[in-house]
Amino acid sequence: MILNVVGARPNFMKMAPLVLELQRRGLPQLFVHTGQHYDERMSQVFFDELGMPRPDLDLGVGSGSHAEQTARVMVAFERVLVERRPALVVVAGDVNSTLACALVAAKLEVAVAHLEAGLRSFDRRMPEEVNRVLTDHLAELLFVTEPSGLANLEREGIDARRVAFVGNTMIDSLVSHRERALAREPWRAYGLEPGGYGLVTLHRPSNVDDSAMAAEIARGLAGVAEELPLLFPIHPRTRERSGELFSRIAGLRLVEPLGYLEFLGLMARARLVLTDSGGIQEETTALGVPCLTLRENTERPVTLSEGTNRLVALEARAIQEAARAPRPGATRAPALWDGCAAARVVDRLEEFLAR
Repeated sequence: MILNVVGARPNFMKMAPLVLELQRRGLPQLFVHTGQHYDERMSQVFFDELGMPRPDLDLGVGSGSHAEQTARVMVAFERVLVERRPALVVVAGDVNSTLACALVAAKLEVAVAHLEAGLRSFDRRMPEEVNRVLTDHLAELLFVTEPSGLANLEREGIDARRVAFVGNTMIDSLVSHRERALAREPWRAYGLEPGGYGLVTLHRPSNVDDSAMAAEIARGLAGVAEELPLLFPIHPRTRERSGELFSRIAGLRLVEPLGYLEFLGLMARARLVLTDSGGIQEETTALGVPCLTLRENTERPVTLSEGTNRLVALEARAIQEAARAPRPGATRAPALWDGCAAARVVDRLEEFLAR
C-alpha cells in the first residue's frame, strides 16, 4: 500500500494528480491529511475543487511554532505507520508536515518518496529550505520537477538511481482545471477586467513579520496600485501580522483566501502577479503571466530562465519600477510541464514496489 500525505495548501495541487492516477490504476493507497492548515478556506475547499477523495485520516495537528507543529505531526503520524505499515510513504514539497512524516517513516524503515525534490534556494534562513534538504536525504525515491534539481542532488552526493526527472504535478492540476477556472470569470465578482488588474500574495515571515520590511513592501505596492488595481487574497497569518498596514493602501483590495479555481482564474487573466510564493512562480510561468517575486532568491530557477518570473529587490522603488517595466510575453513551458507528470511518477512507484 502507498500512503500519500498532504499537510498544507501548496501541496494539495501537487498531490491531487498523483492520488487520482493511483486511483485510476486501482493501486491501493491511504490518503492522510496532517491538518497543518486547518482553516476550511485553506484546505477543505481544495479537496472539493480538485476532485480529490476525502482523506482517509485527518491528524488535525493545527498551527504552532515550527517545533510544536513538527512534533505533533511526528507523534500522530508514527501511530498511523505502526498501525497501517504501508510499503511506501509519499510526501510533497517543503512544509513542516513533509519533513515530519519523512523522518518518522525513515526511522520506522518505511521507504519515502519525495515529490518536488532537489529544489534549492541556498538560503538556510528559510524554514522550507531546511525541510526540503533534509527530506531529500531521507528519501528513497526523489521526483524532480526541473533540471536544477538534478544538478543539486548530484552535488549533494545523492545516488542518481534514486532520482527521476518527471516534471511538475502542480502543472498537471493547472492543465486539468484551467478551463473550468476561466469559465467562472472570477474577476467579475470584484469589478475587474481581464488584463486590467494585478494579483498579490504574501506570506513569508521575512516579509510580513518584520514591520520595517512589511512597510517597505507596502510602499511599493501603494505605488503600483496608483496605476493598476491590486487584489490581495490575504493569508490568515499575513492578516494577523501586518493586515492593518496593507489595508490602508488605496487601490489594494484585501479579500479572504480563495478557492483553487477562483484563484487560478484570477491568476490566468491578471496583467501582473506579485508574490513571495514558490508555487505561484511555477503557475504563472505555465500560464505565461508576468510574475514579480518579492524575494532575494528562488529555488525554482527555471521560472527565471524559461518562464515569466523575475526576482525583485525588497525596496519600494524597485517594486514600482519592476511593475512598470516591459513584461515578458508567454514562453514555452519548461520540459515535462505537460500535464502528464503524475503518470510518470506512478510508473516509477510501480517499478519500485515490484522490486
